[in-house]
Amino acid sequence: MIERSDLQWLLSFLAVYEQLSFKRAAQQRQLPTSNVSRHVALLEQHLNIRLLERTTRKMHPTAAGTRLYQTLKPLTLAMNDALVEVSQQSSQLSGHLKIVIPDLPILAELITHFCQLHPDIQLSCDTQLNPTEGVLEGFDMIVRFDRGTLEDSGWVAKTLLHFPSCVVASPELITSRGMPDSLDMLSKMPCISSFTVLQGAPWRFKGNKTLHLPSRYKVNSGHMAKAAALKGLGFAILPEHACEAEIAAGTLVKIPLDYEPEDLILYAFYSGRKYPQKKVTALLSHIKQGLTM
Repeated sequence: MIERSDLQWLLSFLAVYEQLSFKRAAQQRQLPTSNVSRHVALLEQHLNIRLLERTTRKMHPTAAGTRLYQTLKPLTLAMNDALVEVSQQSSQLSGHLKIVIPDLPILAELITHFCQLHPDIQLSCDTQLNPTEGVLEGFDMIVRFDRGTLEDSGWVAKTLLHFPSCVVASPELITSRGMPDSLDMLSKMPCISSFTVLQGAPWRFKGNKTLHLPSRYKVNSGHMAKAAALKGLGFAILPEHACEAEIAAGTLVKIPLDYEPEDLILYAFYSGRKYPQKKVTALLSHIKQGLTM
């Protein structure tokens, strides 16, 4: 039976099963949606069984579809690992590299330089500040910021940079609301929190301390948070390097608290399979070297 089955049918079925959408599966596989839909239909016709139930509103796998997915997925991962293991013997980097990164000038420069050094690499890059786990499927590597302990996942996390952080406020705000010296006092002050980045809340401090903050000003930009702090809209948690000039000038004041904020860390995540792809490890090394120079 396998001789009469097309590998593309199986790969499209796996993608549709995971995404529960022909459109998202097609985007993941970089194929027209009509091709992916046809692949699944041909596989169902070949097996003479329904694998996915489709309606105009939603899709869900049948029992046969779930059984097939659970059997196929480990096999395709093992096949991919075998191909990657063999490809590691090649000294030339090539192939399609799909990544997600924050829209930062330094990362843009480093990735552009990497592609210049390796002209056989085909790059697809999405810029997102805080990609969710569901977005990660289909990408080779993502780069994002986080604070504190990372949640467990099937991805390998590598630290690229640490940014020590501090809580700051304008002198005017401190004059009107007072100088907090503890997390308990800070929790009663107006604060500037993140909207969706770093899970939106809470603020994280060393010693496994967290602070849940009701806030009327929520942003996903450190520049916007600093601008709001300068205007006295609230206390902000910022990387020290991003506000050292304002602290030196006296337009922002560093708040001495009983706990220090967790560092803001730039992480790179990639698949935790047995053989990391050579192009991924090469890009990771290139970025890390560039950031520490």
